Amino acid sequence: MTTPMSTWDHLDVALAQTASDVVPDKNRARLDELAPRGADLVVFPEAFARDFGGVDDDLAPDAEPLDGPFATEVARVAAERHSTVVAGMFEVAEEHPFNTLLATDGRYGCAYRKIHLYDSFGYRESDRLSAGPLEPALTDVGGARIGLMTCYDLRFPELARALVAAGAAVLVVPSAWVAGERKVDHWRTLVRARAIENTAYVVAVGQPAPRYSGHSLVVDPLGDVLVEAGDGEEVVTARLERAVLDRARRTNPSLANRRM
Repeated sequence: MTTPMSTWDHLDVALAQTASDVVPDKNRARLDELAPRGADLVVFPEAFARDFGGVDDDLAPDAEPLDGPFATEVARVAAERHSTVVAGMFEVAEEHPFNTLLATDGRYGCAYRKIHLYDSFGYRESDRLSAGPLEPALTDVGGARIGLMTCYDLRFPELARALVAAGAAVLVVPSAWVAGERKVDHWRTLVRARAIENTAYVVAVGQPAPRYSGHSLVVDPLGDVLVEAGDGEEVVTARLERAVLDRARRTNPSLANRRM
């Protein structure tokens, strides 16, 4: 059974499809530049505090604690905008840093440390980063439960299902989805699949081309694409409606019909 959700009517979301730099100061300054006003939820990509850089780059020197300069600026921008802001960073850890999503409204928030590291398509994220604990991470935005996932997590449906089982109405997926053959098709297919199978909204934000795939998109609980960016830098917006979610779960009660 899913956990009952708090009362909410709608959420206005903004997706900031923008490239991060390997210089953290530049990215921190762009938070205020890019976060629009009037959105309940503003989502930046994975690794926004500092791009992954080259495959041999040591990410540890630019890792920060959750009260460091990047997190402090995320919280300030969120409070000033009266929004919840989600953004990716590298977090100090005992061995390799964590690939962490910070979600905050300036007062309260949570951190999600990426569970599934990108050891795939010729890359080995685990050589530079540590996997997070096997715990779903959720937060509340305007009364709606929001579940956090990062990039490669999208290929593991069990995490999305665990978040929805814990009450998530919206899955938020900041990414740096590396460009390549079939990659945009995989991205769009998997985002829509996670929405359809969980009858949940999916807000999926990527970094742009040429290094990454772009195509940030919002998909509703029946799989309809509400908005989709191209492959360049862009901020796109959408409205998530509770009535649409409720109607989808009545029409397709697959969560209630589960037997495993």
